[in-house]
Amino acid sequence: MPHIDLIPGIHGIRGPMTFSPETARPLNDLANVLLRANAHHPDSTLNEGERELIATYVSARNDCYFCQTIHGAVASHHLGDTEWTLVESVKCDYQTAAISDKLKALLTIAASVQQGGKYVTTEQVEAARLQGATDRDIHDTVLIAAAFCLFNRYVDGLATTAPVNNPDFYRNRAIGVVANGYAAADPQ
Repeated sequence: MPHIDLIPGIHGIRGPMTFSPETARPLNDLANVLLRANAHHPDSTLNEGERELIATYVSARNDCYFCQTIHGAVASHHLGDTEWTLVESVKCDYQTAAISDKLKALLTIAASVQQGGKYVTTEQVEAARLQGATDRDIHDTVLIAAAFCLFNRYVDGLATTAPVNNPDFYRNRAIGVVANGYAAADPQ
């Protein structure tokens, strides 16, 4: 049961975003820039699926069911991972997952940000650079991880609801997000 009066049946972050559209707009704008637009930045080597994997991984570390599931579904859609096996392997042990060494190095940075910004080390950043990460990739990884700590705490701090054992709900939402992005009128 949500801690505040949210519209029943509007799950996860969509509940508080519907409650407060004036805050939904900048939050959705941030999600669109980090997860979609910056994937096309000339200095970025991270595609949309990899960006969604970073969001998924941080959300899993924060134990935010809604965010890890919806962003995992979006990542799966982008990456053609129809059974979500790659996403699950990243959440369980990214070091053995079938992802690039660059993304593994960036997930190490994301995990440090999730603990606290000062946990990111020079050695972690250098390791990411050695694997081909650009300054834009490192910047965006840190900001995705930080933003998803905020999003996760927003979702769970208000005790929003989330469909459990309903992958079709998340797959259908992912299709809409991939097609239309994160929009204030139809938030994450």
